[in-house]
Amino acid sequence: MTRDDGSTGSRERILAAAAAMLAEDVTARLSVRAVAARAGVSTGSLRFHFPTQRALQDAVLARIYDHMFPDDPIHDRSLPVRDRLVNCLRQVLAPAGVGEQAREAWGKAYQMFIAPEPSEEVRAAYLALERGGWRRIEYWLTVLADEGALPREDHARRVRFLLTVLNGLSIARALPTEDSILKSETETLYTAVDCVLSAPTA
Repeated sequence: MTRDDGSTGSRERILAAAAAMLAEDVTARLSVRAVAARAGVSTGSLRFHFPTQRALQDAVLARIYDHMFPDDPIHDRSLPVRDRLVNCLRQVLAPAGVGEQAREAWGKAYQMFIAPEPSEEVRAAYLALERGGWRRIEYWLTVLADEGALPREDHARRVRFLLTVLNGLSIARALPTEDSILKSETETLYTAVDCVLSAPTA
C-alpha cells in the first residue's frame, strides 16, 4: 500500500478506484476499506478527502455522470430548477418509447422480472437495473442540493418517489389512452418535481 500525503493525486486515485469498482459491478457497495485498498491509500487518508461515505458516493457519482452525460440538462442553469429536473426525468422516459415500442419494452420486462419465479439471479438482475436508475436520479438531486435548491441530506425518499412516478408513466405509455400522452405526462412530471422541491425535510 502506498503512502498518501493528502494530495490532489490521492483524491483522484480514490475517485478512480471507486468509479472502477462501480464499472465492474453496478451493485457494488463503496465501503471505505474496499475503496481505500483499491486506491492504495489508508482508510485515514480516504476519510481526509471524504469524511463520510455519503461524501465519497456523491463525488463518485458526479465524476461518472459528468463523464457519461457532459450535456446533462441538470447543468443548464439558464433554465429554472424545476424545468431542469423535468428535462432530466424526460431523458429516462425517452428510451421507453410510446405505443407499440412501449408495449414491447414492458412485455420484455414482464418476461424477465415478473413472470419467472423471483430467483436470486432474477432479483440481482432487476436490482442492478434499478440501482442504475436510482444513482442517476440521486446525482441530479445532489447537484441541486449543491446549488441550494434542496437540503443536503440523504435523498432516498425523493429518489424512490421519482422512480415510482417514472415507472407509472412508462406503463401509461404502453396502455390505450384518450388523452395526449405528452400533455398528461408533462403535467405529472411537473407535479412530481414540485412535490420534491417543496417537500419538507423528514
